[in-house]
Amino acid sequence: MTGAHGAIGSYAAVGDSFTEGVGDPGPDGVYIGWADRLAVLLSDKRAEGDFRYANLAVRGRLLDQIVEEQVPRAKELAPALVTFCAGGNDILRPGSDPDAVAERYEAAVVDLRQAVGTVLLCTGFDTRGVPVLKHLRGKIATYTAHVRAIADRHDCPVLDLWSLKSVQDRRAWSEDRLHLSADGHTRVALRAAQVLGLRVPADPDQPWPPEAERSAAEARRDNVHWAREHLVPWIGRRLRGESSGDHVEPKRPDLLPL
Repeated sequence: MTGAHGAIGSYAAVGDSFTEGVGDPGPDGVYIGWADRLAVLLSDKRAEGDFRYANLAVRGRLLDQIVEEQVPRAKELAPALVTFCAGGNDILRPGSDPDAVAERYEAAVVDLRQAVGTVLLCTGFDTRGVPVLKHLRGKIATYTAHVRAIADRHDCPVLDLWSLKSVQDRRAWSEDRLHLSADGHTRVALRAAQVLGLRVPADPDQPWPPEAERSAAEARRDNVHWAREHLVPWIGRRLRGESSGDHVEPKRPDLLPL
C-alpha cells in the first residue's frame, strides 16, 4: 500500500510479547521491538512533533485478554493505524483450535475497522527451525491462512512473517529462542514499513553475513544452557498457570509524540 500511508500521523500497537518487543531490550531495560522501530520509521515521514504513538501490548496475553484490555483502548485512541498481532499464545496452548481462535480474531478485526483507518494484521512465523515450536508448524500455518483470508475480507494490509525468510536464521532470535532478537525485530519493522508503502533504508530479507560453523559440542552446550535458563522456567510457568505478563502494564498506553 502506497501514497497516503506515508503520511500516517498516529499509530497504536496491539498485541503480546512480540509487539511489546521482548528480546530487544533498550539501554534503560525497557523493551524496544519492531513496533517501536516501525513508529520511528513512520515519524520520519512527518514534521517534528507531528506523530503520535502508543504501544498497548503486554507479554503473555491471550487473544481474549487482548480483545478485552487493548482493543477498547485502541478504539478510544482512534489512531490512523493499528497493528493487531494476536492469537499466537492461544495457538501454543495444547488442544487449542486455530479455527476457533480465528473466529474470535476476525470479530476483533471487524470491531477495530469501525474505528481505525488502517488495521495491519500479522501472520505467524514459519517455525520449522525453532526447537520448541516446530511441532506446532501445522497449527500455525492454519492460523496464518485464516489471518490472510480475514485480511482479504476486510481490506487490511498484512505483515506476512511466514514469508520473511531472514527471520528463519537463528541470529534473528533471542537467547530464549521464543522471541526475536534486536536484529530480528529490526527486520520485521522494515518489512512492516514496506507493507505500508514506505521506502526503507535496508532490505529486511537481505542475507545475513557468513557465520563460523559451530562444533557439535558447542551446539550441545548451547542447547543445555538454553534448556536450563529458558525452557524449564517456561514449562514451569505453564504448569503453574502463570504468565510472564502477570502484573505488567503497557509501556506506552497513550498516544504521545515520538
